Amino acid sequence: MNRLAVLSLHTSPLVQPGSGDSGGMNVYVRELISAFARLGRESTVFVRRTDLTTPEVVDVEPGFRVVHVTAGALNLSKEELPEVVDQFADQVAKWIRQHGDFDGLLANYWLSGLAGHRLKHELDLPLTTVFHTLARVKAETGDIEPQRRMDAETTVARCSDIILANSEEEAHQLVDLYGADISRIEIVPPGVDHSLFSPGDQQEARNAIGLNGDPVLLFVGRIQPLKGVEVAIKTLANLKKYPNARLIIVGGSSGPEGPSTEETIWSLVNQLELVDRVIFIPPQAHHDLCMWYRSADVLIMPSRSESFGLVALEAAACGIPVVASDVGGLRTLVDHGQTGFLVEGRSSEDFAKYSSMLFEDPIKAAEMAVAAAEKSWSFTWSATAERLRNICDSRASQALVECS
Repeated sequence: MNRLAVLSLHTSPLVQPGSGDSGGMNVYVRELISAFARLGRESTVFVRRTDLTTPEVVDVEPGFRVVHVTAGALNLSKEELPEVVDQFADQVAKWIRQHGDFDGLLANYWLSGLAGHRLKHELDLPLTTVFHTLARVKAETGDIEPQRRMDAETTVARCSDIILANSEEEAHQLVDLYGADISRIEIVPPGVDHSLFSPGDQQEARNAIGLNGDPVLLFVGRIQPLKGVEVAIKTLANLKKYPNARLIIVGGSSGPEGPSTEETIWSLVNQLELVDRVIFIPPQAHHDLCMWYRSADVLIMPSRSESFGLVALEAAACGIPVVASDVGGLRTLVDHGQTGFLVEGRSSEDFAKYSSMLFEDPIKAAEMAVAAAEKSWSFTWSATAERLRNICDSRASQALVECS
């Protein structure tokens, strides 16, 4: 496949991740399609217009452009987006018919998957789907999603010609929870930009952001229940031997629960008397995150579920040990006791125990830092793009999968 139509209905690769509904998926689409373009393939990413100032077409680089299509009101919430899937698909179909020569669809997330499912049959194009998160997996850990999403994911999984899974764990989840055909699942882990994320001088990074030499925990992500920021705060409170340790939280609130979650978090910080030790930093440009990673001693990632965990990979690439929940793709990224620690359950006491081990043994922490950075080198966006290219090319000569 030489020209790919990439569907990203609910979030744009041009938007800064870390707040609202913008996160790892933005980074994934931007970095993957950029690397795909460097292989000589052309991609057009279709996103929903959310403002009147952005041009219809934005040429990001040769072989990579973003097209904004109108589908519903500009300021729709994520919960309202299912109602405009057909409008989005209509506009994408119109563009493709006018400009022609597309030979494949790549849908990101279930909403784009629904649009891709329709476009596959209307335009006779093979559909590759990346779900990024799965509703049934989230439901198992208490993050209940609407039944319509679960049903839609099942439909899309069974009609996709190829499903890209971020890890072996996600592949098993697709088969076990959705009845997906294992022969149509390809495990293609995301990558990391090593020109941005690499080990650096911790003191220089701390000087740049005004930190002293006290121990630093770092949390990077949206402030929402799924990501477990309250566990990170309680972890800091449990570091009794380190009364001067600090927690830096980089990110903003997300979703309809965002404002109430922020209130809960502030209340918790006050209740635990940590106001002077928890530092809230608004979402940062992706290329600036390396400075925050390098300033930390430990990245803490107490998510309830993670299909992969790009933040953990970026921190590892910067030589920062990760203490993370023993879930999903984090099991692929963190080698327990070697590059960081995996925590069963979400006990803040356990997160504190492993963080303390790194504070107390700087030699072990340095060894883990080196091991984490070395492991990260096996994850590159160029490798991800090459896998996508080979999968697309092998699929091009085959008949489209019939819906089951």
